[in-house]
Amino acid sequence: MKYTTVSIPEPLNKKLQKIIKNSGFASTSSFVTFILREVLSQQNEDGEKEKVSFDKESVKEHLRALGYLK
Repeated sequence: MKYTTVSIPEPLNKKLQKIIKNSGFASTSSFVTFILREVLSQQNEDGEKEKVSFDKESVKEHLRALGYLK
């Protein structure tokens, strides 16, 4: 698999570092990849947002992965 580099503003990077510090993500790249996959998985083939329903445990799991819950 090939990879590319994405530039983000330094203030945003600092916020990301705080979020991922204890989240289990190994790097900013792995966190951003996770977020992009989540967003893209909610789009249908025409680029329209699909209706996605999350149960309470699923939401908690995502928040834990993002570092908002322990």
